Amino acid sequence: MPRTHNVALIRGDGTGPELAEATRMVLEASGVSFEWDVCEAGVDVLESEGTPLPQRTLDAIAACGIALKAPITTPVGTGFRSVNVHLRKHFDLFACVRPCKSYQGVRSRYDDIDLVIVRENTEDLYAGVEFEKGKPETNALIAHILEVQPTAKIRSDSGVSIKPISVTGSERIVRYAFEFARRDGRKKVSAVHKANIMKFSDGLFLEVAREVAKGYPDIEFEDRIVDNMCMQLVQKPELYDVLVLPNLYGDVVSDLAAGLVGGLGVAPGGNIGDDGTAIFEATHGSAPKYAGQNKVNPTALILSGVLMLRHIGESEAADAVEQAVAKVIAEGKDVTYDMKAHRDDPSAVGTHEMAQAICEAIAR
Repeated sequence: MPRTHNVALIRGDGTGPELAEATRMVLEASGVSFEWDVCEAGVDVLESEGTPLPQRTLDAIAACGIALKAPITTPVGTGFRSVNVHLRKHFDLFACVRPCKSYQGVRSRYDDIDLVIVRENTEDLYAGVEFEKGKPETNALIAHILEVQPTAKIRSDSGVSIKPISVTGSERIVRYAFEFARRDGRKKVSAVHKANIMKFSDGLFLEVAREVAKGYPDIEFEDRIVDNMCMQLVQKPELYDVLVLPNLYGDVVSDLAAGLVGGLGVAPGGNIGDDGTAIFEATHGSAPKYAGQNKVNPTALILSGVLMLRHIGESEAADAVEQAVAKVIAEGKDVTYDMKAHRDDPSAVGTHEMAQAICEAIAR
């Protein structure tokens, strides 16, 4: 008897619910058996329950151990903090894996890109250790810093964010990157940092990375300063394979790498913890202006489902789904407007129809 996998399906907001349904349809067409625990998070549930992340959703993820999450809106500047960041911290999903791969038929300036971004998920400036301008605790912190480091220059009207990078966090993300490279048959890991300036945070990350690399003599290791890495990726991306980065750089560079392969519409992601708990999600946002219009590209979330299939040991199904996605994109007929040569092409299909075409390609 084939195994049934329990998966929490988080519908998200904006275009999230329709992307979630399209992806569920494709994953079920792979022949893998799922028991879905459908749950909510985001702006829509905030209005009805007073929180963007209900306890029931957290409980469902904990019970299943695996979640597929559709996009969720993150307000800019005000409002609730990112649900995505909260989930990663709550479940200690320290490794964010974002493959960036070229598919024939996707418009891009580059061909044959095959990069994997491995981003540390819990530390760095995204740790959420922030102090608001003008608050007594902020003024006290600034005063303390100036007392212990008189050469520091911090204006009294500053907001302050703390950038913690630990040996523990650095070691486990770098080790994860090497283990991923070895498991996936990859040949090189590049550590990305700004250790020339931030010597006690990024410098520590680099020091740990060099030490961990000694245990993997079969895999080439190098390091790059983050600004140089951005230039290198634009000029000669073929030189790189697996990149491992602290949190903020990983977020920025993963979007750059997605741009090399055609954009966020084809950029999947997975967030993985030490205990195997994992949440898979597209890199892109929720595009609320297109909500309910059956218009947006489902590829990124479907490819995130492919990552999920590999994580749960369904490699044959993962290959079948990815090959079907690649075939539909290459044919260029049953794809959404953003994947057509011209965005106003009347032959473009909707979210559901593209997913249906992928299902049919799986069955062939």
